[in-house]
Amino acid sequence: MRRVTSADPTPLLPRAVVVLLAMAGAVIVLGGLLASAWLVAPLFLAMVIVIASSPVASWLRQHRVPSWLATTILILLVYAIIIALVAVLVVSIAQLAALLPTYAGRANSLLTEVLSQLARFGVTTTQVKSILSGLNIGSVIGYVGSLLTTATSIGSNVVFVLSLLFFVSLETSTVDARRIAIAVDRPLIAEAVAGFLRDTRRYLVVNTICGLAVAALDTIALMVLGIPLPWLWGVVAFLTNYIPNIGPFLGIVPPALLALLSGGWQLMVIVIAVYLVINFVVQTVIQPRVVGDTIGLSPIVTFLSFVLWGWILGPIGAILAVPMTLLVKALFVDVDPKAGWAHALLTSEQDLPKKS
Repeated sequence: MRRVTSADPTPLLPRAVVVLLAMAGAVIVLGGLLASAWLVAPLFLAMVIVIASSPVASWLRQHRVPSWLATTILILLVYAIIIALVAVLVVSIAQLAALLPTYAGRANSLLTEVLSQLARFGVTTTQVKSILSGLNIGSVIGYVGSLLTTATSIGSNVVFVLSLLFFVSLETSTVDARRIAIAVDRPLIAEAVAGFLRDTRRYLVVNTICGLAVAALDTIALMVLGIPLPWLWGVVAFLTNYIPNIGPFLGIVPPALLALLSGGWQLMVIVIAVYLVINFVVQTVIQPRVVGDTIGLSPIVTFLSFVLWGWILGPIGAILAVPMTLLVKALFVDVDPKAGWAHALLTSEQDLPKKS
C-alpha cells in the first residue's frame, strides 16, 4: 500500500462532489445562456464574422493602409455581404409566398392520391379525412406567409447585429496588442485564444469555400431543371452548409418538394439525385475530412454541438455550433495542462497519438 506523505496533494473535496458541482455549474451556465440567447447569439455571430474577415484589415495594414481606413473597409465589406444575403432571402421568400397558391390544386390532389393509397393498406376513411384536413396547401401557404412576416420584421435584429459588428470591428486593430499583454501574464490563455482564432478562421474558410461551390452547383442544376426560385435554394444550401452533419439534407427538402409540385415525382427524384451527387460528395465525404483535419474535433462532437447550441441559441447556434464548441474547448480544455483526457475525448482521429 502506498503511504501518504506530506508531499502528496490532498483533495479538498471528494471527486464525486467535484463532478456534481461541475455539472451543476454547467447547468446554471447553460440556463443563463438559454435565457440570454437574444443577446449572446447575435453577439457571437458578430464576433465570428469579424474573426473571419479580420485578415482583410490585417492585409490592408501590412500594405500601409491607415488603421482607421482598414477598419472602415472591413465594416463596409461585412455590411454589404449581410445586407445582400438578407435582401435575397426577403425577396425570395416574398416570391415563394406569391408562387405557392398556384400549386394549391396540385398539392391537394397529390395528398388525396397518397392518402387514398394509404387507405388500401388499412387506413380507415375517418383517419384519411383527419389526415387530409390537417395536411393541405393552405396551411403551408399560411406558414410561408408568417415566415415572410418574420423575414420582413427582422430589420431591427439586423440593425442590432450590424451595430454589434461596428463596435466589435473597432477592436480589431488592438487584438494583437491585447494578445501580447495577455501572453505576458497568462501564456497558456494567450495560446488557447490564438488557437481558437486560428481554428475558427480555418473552419469558416473551408466551409465558406465548400458552401459557395455547393450553392453555385445547386443553383445551376436547379436552373437547368426549371425549378422555381433557384437563387433562394442556392442561398439556403450555402447557409445550411454551416450546420454540422445534417445541413446538406436540410437544404434538399424545399427544392425537392417544389419539384414534386411543379413536375411530378420524376422531377423530384432527379432533384434529389443531383443534390445527393453534389452535396453528399462535397459536404459528407470531402468536407468533413478537411474540416476534421483543420479544427481537430471528432464527428460525434460536431454533431452533439449542433444539437446543444441549436437548442440553446436557436438557428444562429446551429450555424455557429462548431465555433462555439471551439471557444468552450479553448477556455476550459486548452488552458489546462491537466485536461489531456478531455482533449482526447474531443479531438479528431487525426490528432490522437499514434501507436508505436
